Amino acid sequence: MYPAEIVIPMKEELTENGFKELLTADAVEIALAQKGTTLVMINSVCGCSAGTARPGAILAVHNSSKKPDYMATSFAGFDVEAVNQVRKHMLPYPPSSPAIALFKDGQLVHMIERHMIEGRSAQMIADNLIGAFDTYCN
Repeated sequence: MYPAEIVIPMKEELTENGFKELLTADAVEIALAQKGTTLVMINSVCGCSAGTARPGAILAVHNSSKKPDYMATSFAGFDVEAVNQVRKHMLPYPPSSPAIALFKDGQLVHMIERHMIEGRSAQMIADNLIGAFDTYCN
């Protein structure tokens, strides 16, 4: 498990931009049971998370005319119970961190895995998400 002093600032980058923390398996189930669209980011300490995934998700939310109804995040290697539960809903995709998933009425409709984040700019990640928001969000 990562030390809190490293993780907390990385968590705050998302929570200060409207993402709700999912810390338990029950919280994940409640979040994904909601009607509408839910964006979930599996946060991580890796460089691609800081360099493109978190900034890309934030850019998408701030710059899209259509937005998810709910936004949530859990931190890999820290919020272990919640991350394990979210990953069950991300199947058949293998565990990946960072990862960004969009759910509609509890069903996975769009997935960005780590290999789709690495080497991409924050704007490319945002553009990918904005396209998904245009398709699935009201």
